[in-house]
Amino acid sequence: MQPVSDNDASGEATSPSEAAPPPVNANKALWEKGDFTRLAATMRESGEELVAWIDPRPGTEVLDLGCGDGTTAVPAARRGARVLGVDIAANLVTAGNRRAQDEGLTHLRFVEGDASALTGIEDGRFDLVVSIFGAMFAPRPLDVAAEMVRVCRPGGRIVMGNWIAGDPTLVARVLKICGGYMPPPPEGFVSPVTWEQVEAVRDRFGATGIPPERVHCEQASYTFRFPGPPRGFLDIFRDYYGPTMNAFEAAERSGRRQELESELEALFEAENRGGPDRTIIPATYLRVSVDR
Repeated sequence: MQPVSDNDASGEATSPSEAAPPPVNANKALWEKGDFTRLAATMRESGEELVAWIDPRPGTEVLDLGCGDGTTAVPAARRGARVLGVDIAANLVTAGNRRAQDEGLTHLRFVEGDASALTGIEDGRFDLVVSIFGAMFAPRPLDVAAEMVRVCRPGGRIVMGNWIAGDPTLVARVLKICGGYMPPPPEGFVSPVTWEQVEAVRDRFGATGIPPERVHCEQASYTFRFPGPPRGFLDIFRDYYGPTMNAFEAAERSGRRQELESELEALFEAENRGGPDRTIIPATYLRVSVDR
């Protein structure tokens, strides 16, 4: 928090109530919008499968960045890992702590924090640093890579999951379609989907001193499962997922809301592998593993 000045620029006294409010953190506002837990509920099974691939052992110190309400953190803690989940959205931190309490996972806790600046977390604290579709959305990607490396102990491991922009599967196409209805991003904006580029990933970790041969990248699949038709699954994206909510608001202002809804509905129907009454949609992502 910034200290309150006794005087403004004109030299006149300024009371605390008249002081300018702190600037809005756009990334925090985005992920506190709606209710991402509704979408996370469709990702639980794939989260468990990914944790099985990572294979954290009992007692492993794990940091999960951009953790949401624990799609990765909860199954890691069930395996006996000691997990700290960090997310910029206060509502998701609250939801994660509620899940941990409900399951009696006393070695799992969630706190607010920014993946670009992990204030208060000491160097080399964690054996494993994980970020699945989380830190990729944080601004300042070089800072994100540096922070992940800093808090991971030498000999530890970093694992990221990053959506692939050019892939023809669900999430990449949702983001691309929604981008067509949004105003241009501000100058200097670095797209989160640049984390899909292998060379960019290696360059970012390389800037921290990690040689390219210790950065391993491969494509993998993550599956959304929803107990209803694709139309109902689209409703979750429209009503509860921050990026899609913003796109619908922009489309409403330009008189193109129905056009956006029809385009996304056609996509969800085409990608569904579950039949008319349930939704199963795979999405390709880049799985990154860094040997610290």
